[in-house]
Amino acid sequence: MEWLTSLAPVLSPLFGMTGMLGGAWLVYRGNKRKTDTDVQAQEASTFVASVQTVTEGFTKLLEQQRATTSQTLERVTTLENRVERLEEEQRQWRRWKAAAVEYIHQLRAMLAKLYTGPMPAPPREIADDLADGPGT
Repeated sequence: MEWLTSLAPVLSPLFGMTGMLGGAWLVYRGNKRKTDTDVQAQEASTFVASVQTVTEGFTKLLEQQRATTSQTLERVTTLENRVERLEEEQRQWRRWKAAAVEYIHQLRAMLAKLYTGPMPAPPREIADDLADGPGT
């Protein structure tokens, strides 16, 4: 045992240095794990933030698309109403024109019976409409 005590001045610093190296390694390992965990947490939060940004972007895009579709449907409905109104006006004008042409034909026929001279020429604007009538 004496030999062990005589080695104490050499072994003591050696064991102390081994303890310090072991402690330093444990501290390094703990810090590395903490850093790795922090990096993973930061990457996870970055990923979550990216997914939220993409989700918000798609949500806004979808809302814009819905608004555009709504406006388009509203405009189509307005245009359909206008077309229906114009078609009805066009039908009324056609009925009015047909009645007016028929009335003019009747007046020309009456005039032909009363007046023996040549019939006056119809105005250029209505000549085509009156050309097919009974009074010509």
